[in-house]
Amino acid sequence: MANILIVEDEPGIASFVSKGLRAAGHQPTAVGTGREAINHALTDGYDLVILDIGLPDIDGFEVLERMRGSGSKTPVIILTARASVDDTVAGLEGGADDYMPKPFRFEELLARIRLRLRSETGGGDLGVLSVGDLSLDLRARTVTVGGEVIELAAREFELLEAFMRHPDQVLSREQLLSRVWGYDFDPDSNVVDVYVGYLRKKVGAGRIVTVWRVGYRLTTRG
Repeated sequence: MANILIVEDEPGIASFVSKGLRAAGHQPTAVGTGREAINHALTDGYDLVILDIGLPDIDGFEVLERMRGSGSKTPVIILTARASVDDTVAGLEGGADDYMPKPFRFEELLARIRLRLRSETGGGDLGVLSVGDLSLDLRARTVTVGGEVIELAAREFELLEAFMRHPDQVLSREQLLSRVWGYDFDPDSNVVDVYVGYLRKKVGAGRIVTVWRVGYRLTTRG
C-alpha cells in the first residue's frame, strides 16, 4: 500500500481517482490548492504525488518547483488538461516523473503509478499479465491465448487488461466504465456489455462469466 497525494481542484476527478486508488489498495489524500499541496508534500511523507497544473492559487509548476527546491525526491505524475508540447516539456524539465493529459483512463494512470513506485523500491518489472493460458503484454500491446497471438482493438485490450488485473473478482459495469472509458463515462451506456461480447468471441466465451445484476468476472478455471 502506498500513501498517495492527489492535488486536484475538480471534486469529481479527485473523487474518481481517490476511489480507484482505494480499490487498488492504496491510501489517497486529496487537496484542492497549491499551498495545501506544498504543506502536505513536504511534511507528510507521501510515496507519490498526482499533480494538476491549473490550481486556483499557485499553479502546479510552482508546487513542483518548491518540492524539488526543498530536496523532495517524491515521484510526481502531472495530470492536467494542458496537453501542449511546451507544457509537457516544462513539467518534465521541472522535475516531474511523468505527464498525463486529461481525459485519461484510470487503468493507464494506475499502471504509471505502479511503474513509479517500483522504480523507487527497486522492484521488478511486471509488464506481462498472465491468467491461465491467457497472456497480455502491456508494452508490446499483444495478447496470446494458448500461445496463439490474437488481435484486439484498443478498447478490447484495455477491457481485458482490467479483467486480468483482477482475476476471479467481480467487476461491476460502472467499475469497468470508469476504468476503461474514463471519468466522464455515461453510466447508462451498454458499451461494456457490447465489448464483453467482442472479447468473448476472441478469448473464449467461458472465460468471462456474467454475474447477474452485478457485472462480470474473468475466471481462472477452465
